[in-house]
Amino acid sequence: MNFLEIHNIKKSYKTGDTVTEVLKGIDFSVEEGKICVLLGPSGSGKSTLLNIIGGIDFADEGYISVAGEQTREMKEKELTKYRRKHLGYVFQMYNLIPNLTVKENIEVGAYLSDAPLEMNELLHTLGLYEHRNKFPSQLSGGQQQRCAIGRAIVKNPDLLLCDEPTGALDYNTSKDILKLIEQVNQKYGNTVIMVTHNDAIKNMADRVISLRDGQIRKDYVNETKISASELDW
Repeated sequence: MNFLEIHNIKKSYKTGDTVTEVLKGIDFSVEEGKICVLLGPSGSGKSTLLNIIGGIDFADEGYISVAGEQTREMKEKELTKYRRKHLGYVFQMYNLIPNLTVKENIEVGAYLSDAPLEMNELLHTLGLYEHRNKFPSQLSGGQQQRCAIGRAIVKNPDLLLCDEPTGALDYNTSKDILKLIEQVNQKYGNTVIMVTHNDAIKNMADRVISLRDGQIRKDYVNETKISASELDW
């Protein structure tokens, strides 16, 4: 079953008299519970596409459908409900609240859900249980990103959107975060859409969408998927 459907998405930005086409008619779909990597260089349109899927930005043409719900007809109140119901978002920058502890930062996400995940079990899954009472300034970069992932998934979203989640991290920490995303996908069944410019990361995906200049250059099911722990770059 196709859980996420992207149909003819077009997006352009106007600066003065100059119009820049960012997305030039994007079509693809992703099955429920799969990991999909949006791969491409800077300027390929991948983050813009992720923001449109997340209801943060809007397409000029086309539509997004998540579990049968289309975003293009939604008013702001309905969009807020859509984000709350379906989405968890992990950014390159952690955006943690500095005066809240690890547990409290994650609880911010739990308040948005009618059926949040059990907190202590999630903290153990994240490898943060022993650090639950620390503040962000007392954590490493990898621990902060784990906390950000926890905040995104505690509400048990259908769709986990990850925008360059390892972009600010070193190699070993990046692999730890990718292993965590894989573990979360396997344990909770979230559909994962991950934006990256790192070509190696595509090897852990079920589906790979390669973008360049606002168009899909490759779209394929990965028949030789490997675990995140086996990735190398």
